[in-house]
Amino acid sequence: MPRFYFNVVSDTGMIVDPEGSELATVEDARREAVQDARALMSQAVLSGKDISARKIYICDELGTLLLIVPFADTIRTAD
Repeated sequence: MPRFYFNVVSDTGMIVDPEGSELATVEDARREAVQDARALMSQAVLSGKDISARKIYICDELGTLLLIVPFADTIRTAD
């Protein structure tokens, strides 16, 4: 199975994922990134912080950028 890395990018820098996760497809990696972004944002909100401008860069084992998941895009708006 391929290994995907989830690097969190903000306006001040990047937090590099040194371990990555083995997942079957890029779509599985995107779903994991969405869950990670939501978890990080919920923790930040409890601390009174807004980190919705951050992004997760999904990279492969060679460091090639495969997909960008903006935190703000993971929030569903209420009807």
